[in-house]
Amino acid sequence: MKNSIFVLWLIVAALLTYVCARLVDNAYCYFAGYVVLQYIALATAWNILGGYTGYVNFGIPAFIALGAYSSVVLHKLTNLPLIVMMLIGGIVSGLVGVGTGYLTLRLRGTFFSIATLAMAVVMQTLVTNWAFVGGSRGAYIIRPATVPYLGIDYIQYLFLMMLGLCVLTVGVARAIEKSRLGYGFATIRDDELAAEASGVPTLRLKLIATGLSGGFMGMVGAPLPYYVTYLDPASAFSLSYAVNTIAMPLIGGTSSWLGPILGAILLGTLQQVATVTISSAWSLLIVGVMLVVFVVAAPKGIIGWFWK
Repeated sequence: MKNSIFVLWLIVAALLTYVCARLVDNAYCYFAGYVVLQYIALATAWNILGGYTGYVNFGIPAFIALGAYSSVVLHKLTNLPLIVMMLIGGIVSGLVGVGTGYLTLRLRGTFFSIATLAMAVVMQTLVTNWAFVGGSRGAYIIRPATVPYLGIDYIQYLFLMMLGLCVLTVGVARAIEKSRLGYGFATIRDDELAAEASGVPTLRLKLIATGLSGGFMGMVGAPLPYYVTYLDPASAFSLSYAVNTIAMPLIGGTSSWLGPILGAILLGTLQQVATVTISSAWSLLIVGVMLVVFVVAAPKGIIGWFWK
């Protein structure tokens, strides 16, 4: 299927999702749906580097926080619409991704993963000591009740923005998978030394993957201050973002664009149901149990069951 036709199907699926949410007519549906959509975009973005290229990135909270705090700064200084803030947050995170990638992508395996985690710790320390964005006290963001030019509740607007971002990230991920760029990523994942010996520009490809992955994560983080209305370093750099974002592609399968979507829908929905029926404290327990089950029963994820 051509990617243009695939994107049209994605748009149709997104419209149907929004129509279903409207039919339910429950505010919590948008709150919970936003979280699931957020993880679809995050898991897909992470998979561009971690799944296609084979470089496991633990610095996910740093990229999300960069996007979130970019919005905090822009909220204080300007009156830009959210979609512009998302683009700026994505650019900032993408540039930081390329910069840190240039320093860390010469490392491989566990060493690269530890370096990305260290980068997140450094970023959190800097933000904690940056008074303009609230420092350790955090920052309050008062979101509008409605969106004037659309006439809908602001939570619905956030839901729509994240739905659109899911279409964008999944469309890009699928296009990469079917392109020469994707084949280049696959050669790095399968045998980087052999790829270098064959003339594949491995560092350039890894920088592209890091920039795209970080950029999309920053775009996901940009609406976060308006969703939570209070942002502090502890929540913005929460380790649960890293745990969930990595677990979802592993559960769904990292070999295809579809795997992160399946993992995010399955795990994200279970977590939201547990939050309502039992307690939000069960979220990480659910992640741990699901990871153990899938590592034992389906090492290649849900996709692996069908592509044996």
